[in-house]
Amino acid sequence: MCSHPAAAPGDPLAELITTYNELNGAFIEELAEEPSPLEFMRYVARNTPFVVRGAASSWQSNQTWDKEYLVRLFKGQAVNVAVTPFGNADAPTDHDGKIVFAKPHEEDQDFEEFINYVINQEKSKDATSEVRYAQTQNDNLRNEYFPLSHQVPPSVPFARIALDRDPEAVNLWIGTSRSVTALHKDNYENIYVQIRGCKHFVLLPPCCQPCVNERTLMPATYARRDLGGLALELDEASNENKDRPEDGALHGVPFATWDPDHPDTNATPYSHLAEPVRVTLEPGDMLYLPAMWYHKVSQSCPEDGEGFVLAVNYWYDMEFSGPLYPLSSFVRNIGLQTTSTVLTKSGR
Repeated sequence: MCSHPAAAPGDPLAELITTYNELNGAFIEELAEEPSPLEFMRYVARNTPFVVRGAASSWQSNQTWDKEYLVRLFKGQAVNVAVTPFGNADAPTDHDGKIVFAKPHEEDQDFEEFINYVINQEKSKDATSEVRYAQTQNDNLRNEYFPLSHQVPPSVPFARIALDRDPEAVNLWIGTSRSVTALHKDNYENIYVQIRGCKHFVLLPPCCQPCVNERTLMPATYARRDLGGLALELDEASNENKDRPEDGALHGVPFATWDPDHPDTNATPYSHLAEPVRVTLEPGDMLYLPAMWYHKVSQSCPEDGEGFVLAVNYWYDMEFSGPLYPLSSFVRNIGLQTTSTVLTKSGR
């Protein structure tokens, strides 16, 4: 087992993380039914996730969104597709001996061609072909996939009433078991609904920022090679500043580089204190993912399924004026300073 620098005895960040773990535990609460707006606000106030099994089973989307229906609805239409060699869109990736923030190659593809490719790859278990994922995260259900939007609620009622706002974005996700979303956080109250296949979430609360080894990474984007395949190319600003870290940081992407599924890689002195919460969503399940929670997401298709994974999520702007955002920012700043100092002293 790899050894890592340890937090000093009495370290306040270590105490913060262990106290949180003792008071909350590494489990997620399962509700028998959707909460009322008042009940939901209690979870928002505590910044605590929950899952409601089967909450969306009666939605029209869960009854109709199979391959045949989707192809008929989007016949002859092009959709934006993220393309990567390993399913690692928007992820820390090794490039020429350095970790960069790898963005996918994006291109428009005929929807029927896209969904057929996804299904064939999943069914054949082909681990060598490129990975394609519909993941634009730009309110695409109400734009690019608008014909589907009337088959899901425009807003989740308990969230709309409690938060007193409509969602900033409603996103559609279509992919395979080869697509993985790297550990990250969002400044949104997130309601996630599974339609087809399964999603596997690994969750960490905001106070675990010192565990995730956030670094400022140079951005790079996958591009198609003339002879086939994909290769990472540093973005122009990154390429200009790659030998000047102090300038590169101005154009870099702050991102977690620690993976809770590979805890000995890129660890900080606090990583071993993290107690990830794990939850799997099946069709019809609904997850409340609180603002600023770190989450890694993988997916799978049942053997008897159609061969693709499909989900919808609702992003509601978080409330920045309360204590959550400034306190989380404070922990982040202290964590960045502390882990940087310890890792530098250890020669890492």
